[in-house]
Amino acid sequence: MLTSDDTTGILERSSRSKRLRPERNALSDINRFADGALICAGLWIACILTATPITPSLAGAAAILLALYYALAIIKNLYRSWRTHSVGREAWSLLEAWFSAATLPLIAVYTIQDTGRYPPETILLWFLGAPMLLIAWRTMARQAFRWSRARGHNLRNLAIAGSGDLAQHLARTVKENPWMGFRIIGLFDDISTPEAGRNRSAHPVNRGSLSDLTKLTRNGEVNVVYIALPPGEAERNTDSLIRRLSDSTASVYLVQDRRTRDPDNERGSLQVAPDLWRIDILHRRIIDIAGIKAVSIYETPFHGTEGWIKRIEDVVVSSIALLLLAVPMAAIALGVKLSGPGPVIFKQRRYGLDGRKIIVWKFRTMTVCEDDGTIVQAKKNDARVTPIGGFLRRTSLDELPQFVNALLGSMSVVGPRPHAVSHNEQYRELIGGYMLRHKVKPGITGWAQVHGFRGETDSIEKMGRRVDFDLDYIRNWSIWLDIQIILMTVYNGFVHRNAY
Repeated sequence: MLTSDDTTGILERSSRSKRLRPERNALSDINRFADGALICAGLWIACILTATPITPSLAGAAAILLALYYALAIIKNLYRSWRTHSVGREAWSLLEAWFSAATLPLIAVYTIQDTGRYPPETILLWFLGAPMLLIAWRTMARQAFRWSRARGHNLRNLAIAGSGDLAQHLARTVKENPWMGFRIIGLFDDISTPEAGRNRSAHPVNRGSLSDLTKLTRNGEVNVVYIALPPGEAERNTDSLIRRLSDSTASVYLVQDRRTRDPDNERGSLQVAPDLWRIDILHRRIIDIAGIKAVSIYETPFHGTEGWIKRIEDVVVSSIALLLLAVPMAAIALGVKLSGPGPVIFKQRRYGLDGRKIIVWKFRTMTVCEDDGTIVQAKKNDARVTPIGGFLRRTSLDELPQFVNALLGSMSVVGPRPHAVSHNEQYRELIGGYMLRHKVKPGITGWAQVHGFRGETDSIEKMGRRVDFDLDYIRNWSIWLDIQIILMTVYNGFVHRNAY
């Protein structure tokens, strides 16, 4: 039987997840678009102020400069999360990227000395004005975020595993920079360290044991965990802690301290981190927290562009499906209505993204509408299933209303299938990594379903295999994998021998 600590078997197929991905979120993609738009706007404003028409030569120079700027901005890591960097550092990095990118085209323009195609006053005004627009945008956007977070919006509960110098440094950084949008829950450690005693009075933080931390994450009270255990303790406890945190929907990061060693400290301040390559990862990406590197252990793959692509896919596919299936769904609704008393649409509570409860729609297929307490899965020749309900369940047509869920955003077209709340609570105790399925939205069809793992799961082994495929999907997600799953679902049909 599988236990909550047996994550190795459940998470074993992670060969492609070993690649480190750069930090990416929706805001970083907004900044990419804004930078390009503002650089072009800077040229347009310069042309207006100097009464210069925008010629193909100026447009070509803008394209070259923009390409150089984007390359340097990526090197300077300008499109990282605002939760972990100050506006001063970002402005300085932006100026370095801009002037480095603009210097070469500027020298070329003045070397050519073609004032007709490249008016010096226009080029100079653009050279000085564009970075002002870029900095103004980022400053105003940050102020808007700061205003929002000061009022409790867009805040994430952060817990730090560790109580040593590195953990205290992280706590100080977060407390002194509220614009990061974190609310510190506490520092958690099983061992009291001298560093914690020295710093606690200056930066008081509620503390507890690592067991307390895992309980809070399990209950959904922690959104993000930074693991920053002291040297010597990391190797003993990090692996065990990571396994226990898999029974939650929290984003987990392993922090690496690469600061200079303190010569007055025998142990030094350099963090001794476990070997990242031997740890099973759900989704690996690297972030920077005020100069300290952290690697994600459990994280969603849908950051930035990936999240937008996934959402567009859901809206397009579900809209087309609802248009094509409108008449069949109306006929099914009429049949369900005539089959006996009860609602046409059965609404059941399920766990969605990050473990939040959602309402999932299905055509009613039973004489009962169970949504509380212990729910018994439908079995072969189940007396609760209506005649039309049996047909709908065997063909999966009862799940067609879930395209409405996908269109509205609580579900996705492709993803791990949502289970009843009572089943979730049952299987999270038996299958390691079960709750990690909720790092993405639940789907109408999924990687497990197209491999035959659908319908009744009458053994822990079957549910374990389903979870195995679900986590494999999260690790290796791509738009092409979603398309493959959709095509496999259509090609293989909706009938399955395990659907009763």
